[in-house]
Amino acid sequence: MNKSLLISLAISPIVSAAANTPNSNTPNIILFLVDDMGWQDTSVPFYNNEKTNLNKRYHTPNMERMAQMGVRFTEAYACAVSSPTRCSIMSGMNAARHRVTNWTLNYDEKTDAPSATLDIPDWNYNGIQPDTVTTAYNRKNTTPITSLPKILHDNGYYTIHCGKAHFGAKTTPGANPATMGFDVNIAGGANGAPGSYLGTEFFGKGSPQEVKGMEKYYGQDIFLTEALTIEALEALKKPIAENKPFYLYMSHYAVHSPYNNDKRFSDKYRGKFDEQLQAGLNENEARYAAIVEGMDKSLGDILDFLEKNPEVKQNTIVLFMSDNGGQGLNNVRQGRENRDQNFPARAGKGSAFMGGVREPMMVYWPGVTEGNSLNDQRVMVEDFYPTILEMAGVTQYSPVQTIDGVSFVKALKQPAYRYERPIYWHFPNLWGETQNTEEGYGAYSAILKGDYHLIYTWETGQKRLYNVREDIGEQNDLSKVYPEIVNELSKELGNYLRQANAQRPVIKATQKVCAWPDER
Repeated sequence: MNKSLLISLAISPIVSAAANTPNSNTPNIILFLVDDMGWQDTSVPFYNNEKTNLNKRYHTPNMERMAQMGVRFTEAYACAVSSPTRCSIMSGMNAARHRVTNWTLNYDEKTDAPSATLDIPDWNYNGIQPDTVTTAYNRKNTTPITSLPKILHDNGYYTIHCGKAHFGAKTTPGANPATMGFDVNIAGGANGAPGSYLGTEFFGKGSPQEVKGMEKYYGQDIFLTEALTIEALEALKKPIAENKPFYLYMSHYAVHSPYNNDKRFSDKYRGKFDEQLQAGLNENEARYAAIVEGMDKSLGDILDFLEKNPEVKQNTIVLFMSDNGGQGLNNVRQGRENRDQNFPARAGKGSAFMGGVREPMMVYWPGVTEGNSLNDQRVMVEDFYPTILEMAGVTQYSPVQTIDGVSFVKALKQPAYRYERPIYWHFPNLWGETQNTEEGYGAYSAILKGDYHLIYTWETGQKRLYNVREDIGEQNDLSKVYPEIVNELSKELGNYLRQANAQRPVIKATQKVCAWPDER
C-alpha cells in the first residue's frame, strides 16, 4: 500500500460520538521525545528569539507550527546522554539518585570507556525496573520505581509507548515498556539506536541495535520514523473510540545515528550552502538534516491527526523535548571544532557544557498556553514526571522512589510566574566517544543556579565557572574572578550529591574515592 495512503488512513477522523470531549476533566497527553536533537537542530529559534545560521540550515515547518500553537521554553535541560534522561522521565528522579548515569544495553555490563586513572563506581547499568521486581537477578544494579505510565494507567489512562525505550538492560523486566505501565509497546526495547532506519534493511535485524516489533514493514521501502508514526496513530484509535484518556509517549529513535538516507528529504540538502559553515553541506550533514525533517513530518502527522479530530485536539496536551544535546562529535564537518553543531553553545552530546544539555522544548495545552509565546523558566527533565501527573489531575500517588522533579504547571498557567531552582547534573562515568575534559567530557558533576554554571571534574578537582546569561558559549572561565561564587556553588552541589547518595569515582593510583566538590 502507498505510504501516503497509510498515513492518510491513520489520520482520518474518528467517529466523534465516542471521542473524548472538550468537557472532560481528564486531558489526553502526548510526550514527543526526540533522540540526540540539539537545541539548534531546527528552524525554530530557541536563542534570543532570532533565527541563527544553524536554524536556517534545517526545515522543520511542523515544529514552527507547534511553536505558533503553544509556548517555547528557552531554558530546558536534560542529561548529556540518553538513558539517564529517559530514566528521569519515567521516575521523576535526578540521575544522581537513580544512578543510571550512563547509557545501558547488555545485562550486567558497564558501557564506560576504559581509563588508566579512574575506577568508575558500580552504577545501575541494568537500568530502572518496575517496583514489583522480586528476584535478585532483577534487582542487581537497578533502581526500582513506580513509573509515570504506571500511575497514569492506574488512574484510567490508556498508555502507549512508541519508539525508543532504552531505560532497562537486555533480559531485564525494565527493558520491556509493557512491564513499566504501558498498555501498548511499539518497537521499544533495550537498544539505544536503530540498527537501521530502513525497512529494506529490516531495521537492523540481527544487530545488537535491531528494532523489534516492526516485522510487518520488513522489506518495505519505508523509513523507521514514518513506520512508527503510522503505528502510533493507529494505536490512538482504541482509547478514543472507548472514550478513555490516553498518554502517548512518542519516543523517536530519530535523530540518532546511523545516518541512513531518508530520500524523501535528503536531496534538498545535498550541497546546500550553509551560512554557519560558509560551505555546502556534505553527505553526512545532508542525511542528518533529512532525518531531522523526517522527525518533523512525524510531528506534523500527529498534529494533523488532532486537527482532523477536533474534539480530541481540544482536550490534548502536546509536549516536545529532546533527550540530550546535539551531536558534537560525529556529525560535524571534518576538521571543524566540535561545538559548531550547537553554536553558540559549546560542545555537544556527552559534555557538561551547554551544548550537551540544553534542549528544544515546547508545550501546547489548549486553553492554557498562549500561542507563539516564550518562557524562560528553567526546566530539568525530571520535572516532566510531576508536571504530567498534575496535568492529568493525579494528586494522590505514592511512588517508591524520591521525586526530585518540580512541576512547571504553574509556569504554564501563569506565564509571568517564575521560580528559582538549582539544576544538577551527575556523571561519574566515562562516555565512550571522548574524554576531552577541556570540552566538558569525562567524569563530572555540575550545578546551574542564577547566572552561573559550575562544572566540577572528578579526576582533577578542576572547577570552572561560567556566566551563562552573558556567555552561553562558556568561553570565559570566571573561577579565579569569583572564588566566593565557586565556593558557594561547590558547597550546594556537594550537599545535594550527598543527600542524593550519589556515587563517586576512585583514583586508581591511590585507591581513594574522589573528593566531593566542596572538599577541594
